[in-house]
Amino acid sequence: MTVQNRFPPFALAVASALLFSTTAFSQQQPPPRPTPPPTQQNNQPAAAQPIAPANDPGLRTGPANAGGPLTGLSGEEWKFFSAALETFQDINSVSGTIPGENDAGLGPRFNHNSCAGCHSHPTVGGTSPAQNPQIAVATLHGARNIIPSFIRPNGPVRVARFVRNADGTADGGVHDLFVISGRSDAAGCQINQPDFAAAQAADNVVFRIPTPLFGLGLVEATPDANLRTAFDANAALKTQLGVSGHFNTSGNDGTITRFGWKAQNKSLLIFTGEAYNVEQGVTNELFPNERETTAGCSFNATPEDSTTLDTVANVASPASAHASDSLNIATLMKLMAPPTVVPSAAAQRGERVFADLGCQTCHVATQTTGRSTTAALSNVTYHPYSDFALHDMGRGLNDRINQGEANGADWRTAPLWGLGQRIFFLHDGRTNDLVTAIQAHASQGSEANGVIARFNALARDQMTDLLAFLRAL
Repeated sequence: MTVQNRFPPFALAVASALLFSTTAFSQQQPPPRPTPPPTQQNNQPAAAQPIAPANDPGLRTGPANAGGPLTGLSGEEWKFFSAALETFQDINSVSGTIPGENDAGLGPRFNHNSCAGCHSHPTVGGTSPAQNPQIAVATLHGARNIIPSFIRPNGPVRVARFVRNADGTADGGVHDLFVISGRSDAAGCQINQPDFAAAQAADNVVFRIPTPLFGLGLVEATPDANLRTAFDANAALKTQLGVSGHFNTSGNDGTITRFGWKAQNKSLLIFTGEAYNVEQGVTNELFPNERETTAGCSFNATPEDSTTLDTVANVASPASAHASDSLNIATLMKLMAPPTVVPSAAAQRGERVFADLGCQTCHVATQTTGRSTTAALSNVTYHPYSDFALHDMGRGLNDRINQGEANGADWRTAPLWGLGQRIFFLHDGRTNDLVTAIQAHASQGSEANGVIARFNALARDQMTDLLAFLRAL
């Protein structure tokens, strides 16, 4: 059985760290911690939190320890991974006619023009960087966009969802921040941005930030039965602490869905196809229809991203060259290794505190994949610190958006691997302070209230060790 990113025992983690030397995978030093964004949700002030006896030590310094390929890939898989990484960093313009922005399909509405623009920290494939790249794309090539008030230069990349439609019925969908109107490659398109100021005034807009993509092939390769076994293993402790939870599932085949903030997506391919269409406006073989139908704003035949049937010569990975961008990106995620950890004596002590508090009732340390057609994913033990189930986080984190079997207060347990270099926390990036994020798990009706009460009662040295453990992940 292969072991990926094994944390217990802690000392073995460094030995398993992936060394990847090409320029594309060069590791970035984490930037200074930015000014925190306002701690608000639905335009209401955040609830006062107890004063913690210890502080978040902040971003772990050093290399990213993430973003490379899984150990054990074949030569052809490695070539596909390398080519797909380039696709992930490609920039889209409206029809692919702008030098350096050769991929087509941007808009008519969009949040950014590249996958890597939003998934870039601490390296390509991660989450929101310290400086928000959405600011620059808003007016790129003459686009006439106003920066919404919730998008700030030193705040997180954000996606906006409206809670209700104008007639009061449930909405919940993504409303893109920007439009292509005014761009030099979108002559004749005249559409406007949503009225985000009015939506904020009406308490009708909520936010999500990008989720990290590292290690997701392992998650996809984990059988439902294994997820359920790991979920049930601590049933007695769950009962003691008031933790319940349930999985989100597909309405068609009943299997567990596991990707996205509310575990609403079944597979990496669906996750990718939907994001390509929603975030950049690129129609594809999974989501082939334009979301915006205003005349004069559709410039390309659809789907804009599709399988290449022409012969492609002199490329390192013919399979990647023939595949659609969506398949390239989904496969990149499938083959991307999880983050590795940086052990210390304090972190080892903190891991014991983590277990004693009961955090592992939701943040399950160990999962195991099944048999996979990709050898590097077959029968692998890995450590995401997540059960990939939904848990009710109470009134404080309720965004009033239902997705599948997830209601507004239900959130998929966020995997903790890579936490050591994450800048923004919680689904909307409302804070970059780890202690504040932990305490926000407690509110009226939250399953985490018992665990957070224990957290707030920790002695200073215990909390210091726990935070060292989390920042080592």
